[in-house]
Amino acid sequence: MRALVLGAGGREHALARGLALAPSVDEVLCAPGNPGMAELAECVPVAADDPAAVADLADARAVDLVVVGPELPLVHGVVDAVGARGRLAFGPVAAGARLEGSKAWMKEVLVAAGIPTAAHRTFGPGDEAAALAFLDSLPGLYVVKTAGLAAGKGVVVTESIADARTAVRDYLSGAAFGDAGRTLVIEEGLTGPEVSLLVVCNGDPAGARRLAPAQDF
Repeated sequence: MRALVLGAGGREHALARGLALAPSVDEVLCAPGNPGMAELAECVPVAADDPAAVADLADARAVDLVVVGPELPLVHGVVDAVGARGRLAFGPVAAGARLEGSKAWMKEVLVAAGIPTAAHRTFGPGDEAAALAFLDSLPGLYVVKTAGLAAGKGVVVTESIADARTAVRDYLSGAAFGDAGRTLVIEEGLTGPEVSLLVVCNGDPAGARRLAPAQDF
């Protein structure tokens, strides 16, 4: 089997290494990869978040499985493009990746499904006054998030109302994260240990497979 790993970070390096050690994998390609990944796989200068380019590469190299590391290619529909060519891909289609690509949408889904989540509200351009008023109504630990992707940097957690207000202004104005921050989510801060439980599925609940829990520090 020939596998293609999309991305250029440490996560993708680990995925490429794991696939290179798998007995069922004959060859690993990476796009675009990094110098460390190039030591164990061929790296191809193709942008991971360009669905058409990735699908063309998979066709040209007869790739059996595309493994997507970063969030942006998923949000852009790389899995959809690869699947349309009849090839297998590991990762959600664009409709599923929207949960990661829009924190505002994710909150709507949680509420609709009755899943407990922190008190929150979503604000967009022109809502600065309402956003600041909502901040003032919270008890004291403030969370301000970009609704869009910001490479893991779009969250401010602070006990300072002044810092939270500054974050709101910077996000909504586009000064901090451009369009990714012009819609934001403000949440009440929650304290205590957190854990991530990852479940791999193909759309059939009976076929879901739970991975080991993980925790950030």
